[in-house]
Amino acid sequence: MTSEHVPHRPHPGLRGLVARAVGYRQEGMPPGVHRGLPSPTLTLVVTLDDPLDVAAHPDPAQAPGRYDALLGGLHTTPALLRHPGRQAGLQLDLTPLGARRLLGVPAGELAALDVDLADALGPVGTELVDRVRAADGWPARLAAAEQVLRRVAGDGGPAPEVAEAWRLTLAGGGRLRVAELARRVGWSERHLTVRFRAETGLGPKEAARVVRFDRARRVLAARVASGRRPDLAGLAAAAGFADQAHLTRDWRAFSGLPPLRWLAAEIGFVQDGTPPGAAGSAA
Repeated sequence: MTSEHVPHRPHPGLRGLVARAVGYRQEGMPPGVHRGLPSPTLTLVVTLDDPLDVAAHPDPAQAPGRYDALLGGLHTTPALLRHPGRQAGLQLDLTPLGARRLLGVPAGELAALDVDLADALGPVGTELVDRVRAADGWPARLAAAEQVLRRVAGDGGPAPEVAEAWRLTLAGGGRLRVAELARRVGWSERHLTVRFRAETGLGPKEAARVVRFDRARRVLAARVASGRRPDLAGLAAAAGFADQAHLTRDWRAFSGLPPLRWLAAEIGFVQDGTPPGAAGSAA
């Protein structure tokens, strides 16, 4: 199996808008199905070879489809992607709070959806794909995508209270209760939940669960990638779950599999805790 995984530090001009970027290429895998898991970022994927073949979206009402470039919103159930044993492309993880500036709409309008990039960005989406595919090598491809995004980034953003609640959710690893978030930002729990969901696509409690799961997933994958044995009880305690059973319940809810079965199914996609090239969370 051939595997390339090229992390890229996002351009300073995209700070707060793009959380992570990576180029990826994998060949020689058995054909199969890959799970795109929930994460606290929107996912922008530009393929370099085969289209993304989404067999099942996080929203079961959305029909399967194939995408040369895809934008996925926040979600709480996995996307299922068929692959022919290879995949190559770029993945940029967009922050929900930056969605208004990059996309012109709040991330809440993309909740649980996967859309063609050209439908989300119009001609700019087509330009981004063309420039990425015309570039030679990972640095040039990533720079091409960033140049387009920097050009279209506008002003504005969510209400300061929503931004602060999101920041606290990330900083606390999903451990803060909704009541505490509401107290800290000076809103009622109900008002915070309504505004938070409209902006991000998730309620505060859902977002906390996704953040907690995403951190645990990355820690487990990185641990195994470095040759260490899984320690689910220790992972549960460190990530803020009540116990290992709580970790397993959430893992099954978000991925469709318990942790070790997910790891066995997805190990070919795991690179230092970051599986590339999925939909929705594309990773």
